[in-house]
Amino acid sequence: MGADGARVLVVDDEEAVADAYALRLAEWYETDVAYNGADALEVAEDFDVIVLDRRMPDMSGDEVLAELRERDAPCRVILVTAVDPVVDIVDLDFDDYLCKPVDSETLHAAIDLQLRLAEYDDDVRALLSLVATLDLLESKLSQLELDREETYVAACERRDDLAGTLTDAVDDLDDLVDAVESVDRA
Repeated sequence: MGADGARVLVVDDEEAVADAYALRLAEWYETDVAYNGADALEVAEDFDVIVLDRRMPDMSGDEVLAELRERDAPCRVILVTAVDPVVDIVDLDFDDYLCKPVDSETLHAAIDLQLRLAEYDDDVRALLSLVATLDLLESKLSQLELDREETYVAACERRDDLAGTLTDAVDDLDDLVDAVESVDRA
């Protein structure tokens, strides 16, 4: 899945915001909008990336996200919200988190990144999602605050474990490539 032909759903209860994002994104992607969580869930399976507001009446973005993950929906989810992040976001299974206001270039770059990441396996995507989450928290909260949070410390350990596993896999792959190339096939 690449940017060509990618489908993006913008979900925000503020119709003007959703429509503005969709209009800006239409230059690069096939876009549609939903103005609440229930409507988003009805069509979510048809989209590659969902740009999801976190705070909506009736059904929050967190609830929509949880339902999408429960369904194993193949879409990537970017939370775009005015809600300042706290350590509890580590437990949410989003792919990226952007703080409003978000300009169209930033949103476009985030969507393109998610489209690229969709081509990788679960471990790579999990690692990069954790890196984005931890980076966001580190930009918004003091390190002293973060170090006191067990959730943050555990997430850092998960990130390091995943990075180690992937590094080992790359090293093993390099060894296998060398072994394949060392066989005299002529």
